[in-house]
Amino acid sequence: MTDHATDAGAVVPAQELEQAPSLVGSLLRGALTARGRSGGLTTRRLVRRGVAVDRAHLADYQRLVGAPVGDTLPHLYPHLLGFPLAAKLMSDPDFPLPMPGLVHVENTTTLHRRLDADETFDVTVWAEGKRPHPRGELVDLVTLVEADGETVWQESSSYLRRGRIHPQARPGAKAPDMPDGVASARWRLAGDLGRQYAGVSGDVNPIHLHPWTAKAMGFPRAIAHGMWTGARTLAALGPASEGASRSHVWFRKPVLLPGSVELVTDRQPGRQVAALRHASKPELTHLVALLEH
Repeated sequence: MTDHATDAGAVVPAQELEQAPSLVGSLLRGALTARGRSGGLTTRRLVRRGVAVDRAHLADYQRLVGAPVGDTLPHLYPHLLGFPLAAKLMSDPDFPLPMPGLVHVENTTTLHRRLDADETFDVTVWAEGKRPHPRGELVDLVTLVEADGETVWQESSSYLRRGRIHPQARPGAKAPDMPDGVASARWRLAGDLGRQYAGVSGDVNPIHLHPWTAKAMGFPRAIAHGMWTGARTLAALGPASEGASRSHVWFRKPVLLPGSVELVTDRQPGRQVAALRHASKPELTHLVALLEH
């Protein structure tokens, strides 16, 4: 069993899980235990060892996000290996922020080397960095992926809980300026894209599944999953995203389904900036992504 040291220096045992927790179960538990949460972050870490990649599942994901079908894992694919642990952590009653209503606002990923479907991975997830935000509170869910004791991939997903305004709080890292000009691609997104991504990712958040369930959560229609838009954008940047690289994605306005988006890019040596904008309202930005390689 792996231990880790907290900021206070105490050693806290990690909780090792033999199987991936049920995402449906975590969503239900998070909703049922949402009231009355407060306080500091849990210091627990959740771990799964020897996680293998299912090639059929990988191919389904690659097709859905527009990545080449093969043995190389797309830049954001390991997110699917860690998200069931992150969802369990957020749904447990000792997590200080209620799970319903959390908004994924940023995602930072470091891929240390190309990853292959033949490998098996140890996946560890924990929460850190609970802090005020101009629009509420932020918390980071960190996923660490190791192969044979080597760190090969790490992600920090920042979630916002809207609430009391903190005008003096720092909003976070500033996104690069959005590229402008002629779009390099235009994508028509089907109304069932959220259900397609749920089928691959297991993330059955109702805001992505159907207009009726999305309306119950305050959206006019179902919205595309942010991790799909991020993965689709990074895949469009080509092979550079599959090798050693670092990405930072800022999620802006949701993409309503069905809908059309345009990809605009600014490609420089070792650095690419991309953005998704509304196809008929180019002033509306859905996402900005920075890829450094």
